[in-house]
Amino acid sequence: MGTSWGGTLVGRSSEAARVRGFVSSPGDGGQVLVVTGEPGIGKSALIDSEVDGLRDTGVRVLRAEGSESERALAFAGLHQLLRPVLAQAESLPDRQRDALLGAFGIAAGSAESDQLILRIAVLTLLSHTARRHPVLIVVDDAQWLDQDSLDVLAFVSRRLDGEQIRLLGAVRSGAPLPAFARSHPVLELGPLEASAAGRLLDAQPGPPVGPLRARVLDEAAGNPLALIEFAKLESGPGLWPVEPLPLTDRLEQGFTSRLDGLPGATKRALLLAATGTGTVEGIAPEVWRPAEQAELIRLRGGDVRFRHPLIRSAVYHAAPPAERHEAHRRWAAALRDVPGRRAWHLAAAGTGPDEAVAREMECAAEQTGKRSGFAAAALAFQRAAELSPDEPDRVRRFTRAAAMAALTGQATWAEDLTAQVEALTDDPVQLALIRLHKGQALALTPRRNAAYTLLLRVAETLAPHHPAQALEALAAAALVCYYSGDAGRRDEIRRVYSLIAASPGRRQEHELACLWIRAATDPSADRAGLLAVLRRLAAFEPAGPGLLAAAATIAWLLDETTVAVHLFERMSGPALTPAPLPDGLRCVEGWVCLEHGRWSTARAVAAASTRAAALSDPPFTAAAPRALDACVLALQGDPAAARASAREALDLAAAQENRFVAVRARWAMGTAAAAEGDHDAAFDQFRLMFTTDGDEVHYHVSRYGLADLAAAAARTGRQDAARAVVDRLADRLTNSSSRHRALLFRARALLADADEAEQCFRAALDEPYAEDRPFAHAHTQLDYGEWLRRRLRSGQARPLLAAALETFGRLGAEPWTSRALAELRAAGIRQSPGVSDSLPALTPQQQEIVRLAARGLTNREIGERLQLSPRTVGSHLYRSFPKLGVTARSQLRDLVDGRMPQVAELTQVEAGAGREGRDGPYEHTG
Repeated sequence: MGTSWGGTLVGRSSEAARVRGFVSSPGDGGQVLVVTGEPGIGKSALIDSEVDGLRDTGVRVLRAEGSESERALAFAGLHQLLRPVLAQAESLPDRQRDALLGAFGIAAGSAESDQLILRIAVLTLLSHTARRHPVLIVVDDAQWLDQDSLDVLAFVSRRLDGEQIRLLGAVRSGAPLPAFARSHPVLELGPLEASAAGRLLDAQPGPPVGPLRARVLDEAAGNPLALIEFAKLESGPGLWPVEPLPLTDRLEQGFTSRLDGLPGATKRALLLAATGTGTVEGIAPEVWRPAEQAELIRLRGGDVRFRHPLIRSAVYHAAPPAERHEAHRRWAAALRDVPGRRAWHLAAAGTGPDEAVAREMECAAEQTGKRSGFAAAALAFQRAAELSPDEPDRVRRFTRAAAMAALTGQATWAEDLTAQVEALTDDPVQLALIRLHKGQALALTPRRNAAYTLLLRVAETLAPHHPAQALEALAAAALVCYYSGDAGRRDEIRRVYSLIAASPGRRQEHELACLWIRAATDPSADRAGLLAVLRRLAAFEPAGPGLLAAAATIAWLLDETTVAVHLFERMSGPALTPAPLPDGLRCVEGWVCLEHGRWSTARAVAAASTRAAALSDPPFTAAAPRALDACVLALQGDPAAARASAREALDLAAAQENRFVAVRARWAMGTAAAAEGDHDAAFDQFRLMFTTDGDEVHYHVSRYGLADLAAAAARTGRQDAARAVVDRLADRLTNSSSRHRALLFRARALLADADEAEQCFRAALDEPYAEDRPFAHAHTQLDYGEWLRRRLRSGQARPLLAAALETFGRLGAEPWTSRALAELRAAGIRQSPGVSDSLPALTPQQQEIVRLAARGLTNREIGERLQLSPRTVGSHLYRSFPKLGVTARSQLRDLVDGRMPQVAELTQVEAGAGREGRDGPYEHTG
């Protein structure tokens, strides 16, 4: 079974390119390639995808597939391989023809008489065939080919030089490599990565949803066969974490047939291994040996691992229920010090409602939720509800399960839990409480409009009874309003808010919800009051991750980036580790890091959010991380990749009416165009962040493209068009944050005449936001320095350009680093000898790897951040060291921290002309 669906290979682009290059480029890279991997990993699908199209190109494909049933038949595989060309055997010399046909029993004689003649006959026949057309020999499941055929292929494989013959084999991992594969390249197929596994699962008819989807992805462990088979399951009771997913009848029979001959003690030991997730204690090695010989398990010391995810399922479901229950009881007894896992085993060992077990399960759910394990907590609350004998407890626990499920992005799951409660009660308040969580889940799906209506109704229903939950519902409605960018909904939210906010109590979560609603609907209104509340909440030391995440998000909305960074650091700990946010809000940390100049962390957040989106139902949250990644790529100088990610984000945003993502993607595309010097294209993209009338497409984030629009306009002669937008927004930005005022001043400077421009540049640099948004500050310094130099005021321009150069170099903003260097040279400055200017010569990915290595991260840690293998990371560093002029990893920190020239390290090579006022812009170089 492979990784393809509907004729399309999923998630194997690099491996497919390797096979494609092998089969289509005779003479390059050797004549033999072997693909290995565990059963069901996709070896056959990969080979088929690249080989099937060769028949129309004139390549003669000869194929053999190993079979266990024919393994003892001499030359069975060779006969299968050569059967299409056996008619040409008549042209062979007599002895060769007789040896070949005798081996197959077609003619008198025996292959045993002269093995060398037989091998030469096969090579000659293939060589004659290859004179007319290139020949590709494909041997699938080579571990089951008969030994005689393998010996002949080994002989042939050593004599292919100069022949238009290639040999492509597939061998199961763990099996000895056949002789024809030895000393030749091997392509190892590993599990599908998370996003590819999600795509393959979604391509199946009726793919699983809710918690079952996450279970399938987890248990299949990236194995395509397991994904496809588990996808056939239907949601229902009994599919819990300690109970392996069942198989289809066909597969179960195929796997369990290998259990029939095992001793009873071995079967019981296998059931224990299939039931638990840890080391099985107290079982002698000889008990496991028959299972290992049957290729069901691998033993590594005392550790037992099933050779395939489906074997574990087959072993578990082949056992009678009573034996499964006993196995769970044994695990529960062994796990007294691990209450979470113990509770699951107790639940699986029971046969009906049990309040004692339900309480243990609820405690486990609470502890898991505190660690931000939202999906596991939701599942545990759901199981506790099903074990509850009394209806009120069932309603309460189902409601808590829905609250956790809403944080996972699994909207269908939250809807199913809501339906459970709706079948148990008609109490309007209880129904409103469960529907609150349904609305929260739907708020992060394309059904946002339905979510908004539901949440508003829930808020009104709960206002007299549960003001805290009413505010929670309204806060979720405000989230919908913010992502959609629909300014018209803000009045509705304010109306309902006025009904609730009068008496919310003084608990923190009430204040936090109020603060979020006000900030999300209008970040500019009463900004001082909002900041005072935010600082009080952020100073609360025992704050949990939920409070910190919300406070950090509000700080970001209010343009308090340094505060947001500090709050995220309190959540996440080590640098480059994404904070444990709910999936729908995960990218907020990335946007904060983007603005604060922590671009590696921003990309890591985007990657983590993309992986989480692959698990959501539907994968609605996939749009934001693509837009975030596009923005970082554009700033780092990879415009092609930035545009590709931005287009993906735009496609998703259009389908979801997500103006927030659409505007961010437009900014990325405009920045990518500006990095390439295509300022007309940049203007067109930035202009799309605003309406035809010059208003904001999104009432908040559109503003961040204002100065970039003006910069593109100034370079393309479209100042009047940009000026109309700037004038329309001027009043809103003047009384807003320091960031907004700086953007407005920079935009006006770029569009104004000489006297007003200088005043506006100085005002923009005087706004206290340099530390919060270093790239934006350096961009203004660069614009002002260019403006000064073009007016022959190079002496005043140099400090600004040098400061901008240092910031761009530190951030890795390659296009702007090059632009600042060019301006400095034009201003009469060259870099001093001994200062390295080699880092910008690396590719953006190499620069990022070097920066992470300079921070002390290992190759494995860097690979985890950037989704690369440690070997690939090491290869990039190996190629980068000569370009950087370093010989040791320990030298990277000094190079990265001190490589860019400071003002004192710049040498003046020609005096600037024009007036050089002593009161120039030197105070703006910080």
